[in-house]
Amino acid sequence: MDGNGRWAERRHRPRSFGHRAGAAAVRRSVEFCVRHGIEALTLFAFSSENWQRPKSEVSALQRLLLRSLEREVEDLHGNGVRLRFIGGLEAFPDELVARMHKAEVRTFDNKALALNVALNYGGRWDLTQACRRLCERVRAGELEPAAISEADLARELALADLPEPDLFIRTGGEYRISNFLLWQLAYSELHFTDVLWPDFGPLALEQAVREFAGRERRFGKTGAQVRGA
Repeated sequence: MDGNGRWAERRHRPRSFGHRAGAAAVRRSVEFCVRHGIEALTLFAFSSENWQRPKSEVSALQRLLLRSLEREVEDLHGNGVRLRFIGGLEAFPDELVARMHKAEVRTFDNKALALNVALNYGGRWDLTQACRRLCERVRAGELEPAAISEADLARELALADLPEPDLFIRTGGEYRISNFLLWQLAYSELHFTDVLWPDFGPLALEQAVREFAGRERRFGKTGAQVRGA
């Protein structure tokens, strides 16, 4: 969800103004996914590299997240959305972590949409955590190193209980995945747009989905095999 700061700067407003506008774009995207029966939506809200930003901006983002949890959780719950947070959450203030946990418990049984919010997350962190868990299983005698498979590693990753993403969307005119879901995106379709995140609405999201629907996904096969020719 890139472009909040630039969106605000173009309006001669503080970056926090852009982050608040970005929160409205999150709401629109969630509503779109619920309305169209999309199974899962994962939002890269705060990367492990974002701690390098000015402290004032990081603090403003944390306050915004806390306020959003206070305002939005009941609406999410009422619309059947399950909310989950992934990443190194222990780095955040205790009050915020407690709110996240409360929101996860409140929405746990919901089925309409799995909404995952990545905070202090990085794809390399995810893979490292998975490797550590596999090492613990080896040390406990539960697993032989030579027997470790791709499936074993995948089961230890964040969001292991969900299908791998079909579509990756990057807003803001940047053409990289920025350490997001490195393993899970191996066969995802990529969509890059110049639209800044606060301006990203249902039309832009529908355009991305329509473009995705028109692509031929071969997964190593030939086009003729996929088409059954």
